[in-house]
Amino acid sequence: MSKVKFGVLGAGGIARRKTIPGMLEAENIELAAVMDVVGIDEIAAEFGVAKAYTTVEEMVGDPEIQAVYIASPVFLHLPQIEACAKAGKHVFCEKPLTMTSGETERAIAVCAENNVFLQEGYMMKFHGAHQTIKQILEEGRIGRIVYMRAQLSCWYPPIPGAWRQDPDQGGGGALIDMATHLYDLLEYFAGDIKKVVSLTGNLVQDYKSEDSSTTLLEFADGAHGTVDSFFCVPDESSRTRLEIYGSKGSIFTEGTIGQSTEGTAEGIFGLGEGGYDATQNKDVANTFQPIEFPAVNPYTAECAYFADCILKGEAPELNSGANALHIMQVTEQAYASARDGQVKNL
Repeated sequence: MSKVKFGVLGAGGIARRKTIPGMLEAENIELAAVMDVVGIDEIAAEFGVAKAYTTVEEMVGDPEIQAVYIASPVFLHLPQIEACAKAGKHVFCEKPLTMTSGETERAIAVCAENNVFLQEGYMMKFHGAHQTIKQILEEGRIGRIVYMRAQLSCWYPPIPGAWRQDPDQGGGGALIDMATHLYDLLEYFAGDIKKVVSLTGNLVQDYKSEDSSTTLLEFADGAHGTVDSFFCVPDESSRTRLEIYGSKGSIFTEGTIGQSTEGTAEGIFGLGEGGYDATQNKDVANTFQPIEFPAVNPYTAECAYFADCILKGEAPELNSGANALHIMQVTEQAYASARDGQVKNL
């Protein structure tokens, strides 16, 4: 068997815009069926898929389907994961995996009980720039990581029925929907988050979910980080920057965070050996060099990775159930910190 036959639950939204097109580029995947409660015939025709379902039961009952990608609203994830696992289907589910850490533990358990693999949809670590940066960091080219900053914001005005704007359906707003992507990415570079302090609020939008979040992080080796994610910043005014500062240099990117394949990256290396410069002339131009990286569709890469794990019979290490549980615990502590103003330890 050289291809895994996938079905998609919740084939509109992110699945239609990004993941299905990415999946179709993967050499080890066959898109066999799609499911949604509305517009499914149009979606099936768009991607040339023969089977179009309107219920979860139809999808999981299809004996040809080996794995299911879930891209439905978050409050539906756990029951759909359970249905897929009990039907013997491997599960690749969008982030956040579930609404709570307790639900995540149940999702992990039901997949283990039914001998199916589970992977969560944090695709940014698969971006070509971030893979290249990971290698640079492991080579020690910027020395010890001291501080990281990552930003991901968008303009998300009130939309009737939008589940991300209702915490009962999405678990929260800008923090759980976007900041979690950056928690996961920064941990990929610097290891586990050990302390978290967070601010959340509604600065512009008036829906129930927060439109604003800023998080201060401390990592296992002591490095600091900040994550800023907002639903009230116009898309054109945010450069989605990633900044990584070390004892011997730094790395900056623009446009690599988000749903894109491209962006730019640059770095400066080989510093930290000189003496103290008392003049502190910060207007002097520094010599940053471009960082070349391969153009990788992160959606194709994350789907192909999961399919490869299935074909090899090896559980995924990237975006595993254990990683999903850890990120959810970080998320819950971030929300708790926003409520009481206290530093939270993990």
